[in-house]
Amino acid sequence: MVTTPAVAEGLWTWTPGRGLAPAPERTAGGRLLVADSWLLREGRVRAYDRHRERFSRSCGDCGGPEPRRLTAFWQDVTAALPRTGEWFPRVELAAGSLELRLLLRPAPPLGTGVRLWAAGQSDPRTVPRRKGPDLDTLARVRGRATGEGAEEAVLIARSGTVLESATAGVLWWEDDTLCLPPPRLPVLPSVTAGLVQERALRSGLRIAHRERTVAELDGREVWLVNALHGIRPVTGWVGRPMRVPPTERAGEWRIWLDSLMEPLPAD
Repeated sequence: MVTTPAVAEGLWTWTPGRGLAPAPERTAGGRLLVADSWLLREGRVRAYDRHRERFSRSCGDCGGPEPRRLTAFWQDVTAALPRTGEWFPRVELAAGSLELRLLLRPAPPLGTGVRLWAAGQSDPRTVPRRKGPDLDTLARVRGRATGEGAEEAVLIARSGTVLESATAGVLWWEDDTLCLPPPRLPVLPSVTAGLVQERALRSGLRIAHRERTVAELDGREVWLVNALHGIRPVTGWVGRPMRVPPTERAGEWRIWLDSLMEPLPAD
């Protein structure tokens, strides 16, 4: 059976051989073992294969469906995704049932900058290297940041080292060096951060993994990067006096990142 393009938002459940169908209302919610999401604009997406690979690898890490079933699921998801409009779809592996699902959501307004809560939230995640299990917890952290007048919150290790934000990776510049937390720290493997690092290497720029506290980012050009907004420079800090320099690099890098949007695969 070939899944026809979805025309309405909502949760879709997947059955082998039958494809995707609107989920019963009782299916919504519940803990997720794995999740992955991306921006879909007029049928075009950035690094679609990398999102599929990360989702499949995470499913394998937690005893999810076998590779052949995941391949069939992705084929049906690809066929179902709309080719018009702006969307923020999410693929899911539900805990318990191990059901594969597609949550089709309109894309929220995209930001070109971000105000960051500088209080520094102790990392509350239980599985920091896998997207899915801690989404509800991170939503609450982001909600607290919103209550303080910011849009995002920084997660920090017990040592005070910056890890990432509630929904994005954290990168920053020290002179002409692109910096990010060391990979041995509990950070999510970010598709977008990976793309940025690869471009920096191709351009001959230096990349360094450094441990920094929030205070040590004072006066730095700091970026939040994720699959939805792309690159958002920090335009303001909330909760402590932090200097924000002119964003000298972000504009050109945003244009480059947008240029990576490609049509969805035909199958």
